[in-house]
Amino acid sequence: MDQPMTAPASEPDGEKATLARVTGETGGDLVLRRVGAHYEIYSNGLFLMDTRDGTSEREMVRASLAALPRGRSLARVLIGGLGVGFSAREALDHPRVARVDVVELEPHVIDWHDGELGEAAGHVHQDPRCRVHNADLVTWLAEASEAEEPERYDAICMDTDNGPDWTVVEGNGRLYSSDGLDRLVRLLAPGGVLTFWSANEVAAFETQLRDRFASVDVVEVPVARGVPDVVYVATAPH
Repeated sequence: MDQPMTAPASEPDGEKATLARVTGETGGDLVLRRVGAHYEIYSNGLFLMDTRDGTSEREMVRASLAALPRGRSLARVLIGGLGVGFSAREALDHPRVARVDVVELEPHVIDWHDGELGEAAGHVHQDPRCRVHNADLVTWLAEASEAEEPERYDAICMDTDNGPDWTVVEGNGRLYSSDGLDRLVRLLAPGGVLTFWSANEVAAFETQLRDRFASVDVVEVPVARGVPDVVYVATAPH
């Protein structure tokens, strides 16, 4: 998820327009709005994400690539969640990256990137180095990790939820469980880096990561309002 579930700052002078209203994969009302020069996505009236900033999502990708072994190039990056495309764009623009795979649950979000929403991140899905998989991330990871010869990634960036204790879909809690971490580790290349984006610090999840990985860094990214966003960077699984 590209932004936490808090309402954006008001823009009284921004022209507001509803660009699309559809039924999402989880059965809710999914809405794309334009407010001035920005785009917002809502589910059942609840604010999900917008295009106003994206600093912490970009930092998640930068931190994961910076933690790769020295000299690692032609990196393969897996991103959980397309959102407004900031994470994918940061990866595609990085000189160490050769390919980006993105797993996105909502087909409508993918379709919106063909239109106006795609302008925010430069139509990332049209880049030949980027593959967008329309699938439930929990299911996709299970199938990918159980393959006889699983495809492995140098960096895996989990940008799907608002954090381990604030999931967008109830079943996504499995992503942060021991089994979920095991699946992610099976998809990491040797020396690979696993990062998680969170709208707040989650001490229990940090402890779980430290039990599973030899190195865990916690990066706080200040936001305009509220507590800092947090990026967990985990390397060297036991």
